[in-house]
Amino acid sequence: VQLQASGGGLVQAGGSLRLSCAASRNIFSAKYGWYRQAPGKQRELVAAITWGGSTNYADSVKGRFTISRDIAKNTVYLQMNSLKPEDTAVYYCNGVLGSVTYWGQGTQVTVSS
Repeated sequence: VQLQASGGGLVQAGGSLRLSCAASRNIFSAKYGWYRQAPGKQRELVAAITWGGSTNYADSVKGRFTISRDIAKNTVYLQMNSLKPEDTAVYYCNGVLGSVTYWGQGTQVTVSS
């Protein structure tokens, strides 16, 4: 499975972005997540969605970010609202299918104050 992330960019604080992660094949049975890595920091989980549709979020983004999926389009989304400068990072999508983990390339999100 190949994952293609897109949608990053530069936005002012308080703005919104929607990231997309397109999978090369059907994603119904996989668990997907969005991670981010800021300069000098470890990569951290931002949001995840299971094959059953259950979601979980990092405390820092709860109420602002929403992860969703479109199975017909083989795509997972991360809607990011009320963005803050501390959300600035490279965002990566990740898929776990059985015992195999797949990573997409990162997409840069920069939030200016």
